Amino acid sequence: MKRYWLLFSQWVTVLLAIWFVVATLQPQWLSGYPSAMQGMTLLQAPPSSSGNRPAGSLSAPAQKASPAVVSINTSKGKRKDNNPLAQDPWFRFFYGDPDEQNTAGLGSGVIVSPEGHILTNNHVIEDADDIEVVLSDGRKTMAKVIGTDPDTDLALLQIPLKNLPVIVLGQTTDMQVGDVMLAIGNPFGVGQTVTSGIVSALGRNQLGINTFENFIQTDAAINPGNSGGALVDVNGHLMGINTAIYSRSGGNMGIGFAIPISTAKQVMQDLLKNGKVIRGWIGVEPQELSAELAESFKLPLTGPNALRSGVVISGVLQNGPAAKAGIRPGDVILQVDQQSVGNVSELLHQVASLKPGAPAQVRVWRQQTEMNLQLIPAERPAAKTQQR
Repeated sequence: MKRYWLLFSQWVTVLLAIWFVVATLQPQWLSGYPSAMQGMTLLQAPPSSSGNRPAGSLSAPAQKASPAVVSINTSKGKRKDNNPLAQDPWFRFFYGDPDEQNTAGLGSGVIVSPEGHILTNNHVIEDADDIEVVLSDGRKTMAKVIGTDPDTDLALLQIPLKNLPVIVLGQTTDMQVGDVMLAIGNPFGVGQTVTSGIVSALGRNQLGINTFENFIQTDAAINPGNSGGALVDVNGHLMGINTAIYSRSGGNMGIGFAIPISTAKQVMQDLLKNGKVIRGWIGVEPQELSAELAESFKLPLTGPNALRSGVVISGVLQNGPAAKAGIRPGDVILQVDQQSVGNVSELLHQVASLKPGAPAQVRVWRQQTEMNLQLIPAERPAAKTQQR
């Protein structure tokens, strides 16, 4: 009896194994049999609430910051043609109507106050005749320009709407390389888009983008149309205004640049108060101090009185503040207002921070001697439009 029972068990095991293999690989052969899944209760995860997102989700900062990011559509008026034949019907038939030629652009902006102030890039609204702002909730309105600052490529707009979503301004002093960032904007006009990345570097300058540069570099995808949009941290706080990308094709290559909110906040305050940004200016042409120039000027590079930084003055504007103070071509500026000068970028920022009309001390190296000169900075002239 025991032997028959063993044979029966073996056959049942083999048949079940065969049935399982067939049901897995060729279920159509068993179409006449009830499915093995019938009668089984499937356990599914309940829908996640907004406060219980999967680990690593960035939906919270995206939802917090996105309503304050707007799309900006600009247009320029119809171009006038001075050609005397422009009104000739045959000329217009063959060459088209010049009055119908107009241009349009798009970009992004960030609402930074309940009064409707919007930060964006100057190049987004530059030379525009009409500026339309589209909110994330679908509202549209025309914006007016409060002021622009081409030197930092920033502009401040205002819209006449109420109940506006306002972004929280962050603190760039808390930012470190490796922090996760979100870039929010309207790339290529497809609609509001959120991309993520990290802070790749801080304090990027000498890129030839703006006169005053102190960029945040990020690998979050930034494309045409993202200009003027928000760079936010994991708390949804505004850390920068997306401005430019490094690209060989015109698209994102993982190297984007944003203006720190600390710079944008200062520019915004000046534009609200004065309608423009007032900076100091001394009228010199600076040049980086290379090792060869330091040797030719016989700067002490070793010892207790070593001078390891400075900026060479290669030109001085006639009758400018520097010329009146006695600064000459060939001088090496070591300090401005008791702050050491390390490179041309630092010199520009330190001079810009001087108050026009207020005396300031400049320490220079001339003919193997250090000397202090007093100058009275003037107001920096308006920047010329740059080809971006």
